[in-house]
Amino acid sequence: MEITKNTIIGDILDMDSSTAPFFLEMGMHCLGCPSARGETIEQACMVHGVDADELVKKLNQHIQGK
Repeated sequence: MEITKNTIIGDILDMDSSTAPFFLEMGMHCLGCPSARGETIEQACMVHGVDADELVKKLNQHIQGK
């Protein structure tokens, strides 16, 4: 699975729970909340003031490096 800005956070966490620290690092501490799990990376990054492209890059590198 390749992650994009339109990928739902819940789908990423379901696929690979070791990605959780990337979301916690950006200040997204409610990973179990229904609204958080239903947001896209782009939506969450806008709310938390994070560069979505940079987060997507980090997540894809992490998953590919396993």
